[in-house]
Amino acid sequence: MLKWLLAHYKKSLSLHYICIIIFVPFIPKGKIAFVIFSKLGIFWKNYSDLMKIYNYLLDTIECKGAAYLILIDPDKIAGNKLISFVKKCEEAGVDGLLIGGSLMMNGNLAKTLTDIKQNCTLPAIVFPGGESQVSPNADAILYLSLISGRNAEHLIGKHVLAAPLIKHFGIEPISTGYMLIESGSVTTVEYISGSRPIPRNKPEIAAATALAAQFLGMKFIYLEAGSGAKLPVPDEMVGCVSSLLDIPVIVGGGITTPQCARKKVECGAKIIVTGNYFEDEQNWNSLTEFSKSVHVKLDS
Repeated sequence: MLKWLLAHYKKSLSLHYICIIIFVPFIPKGKIAFVIFSKLGIFWKNYSDLMKIYNYLLDTIECKGAAYLILIDPDKIAGNKLISFVKKCEEAGVDGLLIGGSLMMNGNLAKTLTDIKQNCTLPAIVFPGGESQVSPNADAILYLSLISGRNAEHLIGKHVLAAPLIKHFGIEPISTGYMLIESGSVTTVEYISGSRPIPRNKPEIAAATALAAQFLGMKFIYLEAGSGAKLPVPDEMVGCVSSLLDIPVIVGGGITTPQCARKKVECGAKIIVTGNYFEDEQNWNSLTEFSKSVHVKLDS
C-alpha cells in the first residue's frame, strides 16, 4: 500500500494538486481517505475507490475536464524506445496508457506491461484484440464489446473466453461499448473483426447505438476511427453522441494535432486517445501540447 501511496503522491505533483492522507471516522468503507487540494477545487475520495482505475479516470475527468490516454502497440514500441516514451508521457501529463491492438505479430504484451510499470506510475490498461491479450500485469482491461457490428464473436463470444482469465488474474474490467466509425480507409480492426463501420454521415445511428449500450450498463462509449485512420471521428457525431449520454465518451483514431484533440473535447469527448502518431520519435516533443489541449474545463 505504501508504495502505491508514494507513487500516487508523486503523480499528484505533476497534476497540480496535493494529495493528503487523513483519517475520517464517518466513512463506512474504511477510515483512510484522500483530501485533494486542486487549482480546480477541493474534494475527497475513499481510498478503496481511488484504487479502481475506472474511478481514477472519472476523477481525472472531473479535475481536468477530460482525460488523455496514449495507445501503445507492443509491435511498434518496445525495449528502450518504450521505456523512454512512457517516461516522456508521464512528464507531459498523460493520464494513462492503453496497451494492445487488433493484431499483434511480434510484440510481447507481458514484457511491455512489465516495462511500463517499472518505469512510470501511469495506469496500464489493456486494449485487447482478443482473449490472448489478457495479462495479470495489467491494472485494468477495457472490456470492449463491438456494438457497431453484428459479429456475435466480438459482441459476446470473445468475452466469454476472457472472463475466467480476468477473474483469475484479478484484473479490473471496464465495460466499454466499442463503435467503429467510417474513416476513409479500411482499418485493421474493421478487417479483423469482419464488421462494417457506422457511416460517418450518420450520427443518429451512432447516437442510438451508444444509448443502447448505456442502457445495457456499459461504463464508457468508445468512438473509434481506427489506427492510422485518414479521417477522425466527425465532430458532429462526437457532439450528437455526447449530448445524449450520461456516461463518458472516448474518441480515438486519426487525431494527429492538438487542435483536433481540443475540438473533440469541445464537442463533448471526455477521453481522448492517440496512438500511432507517436510511434515516430520526432513527434514526441508535442506530447505536452496534446496533453494541455485535452485538459480543459469547459463552461457548462
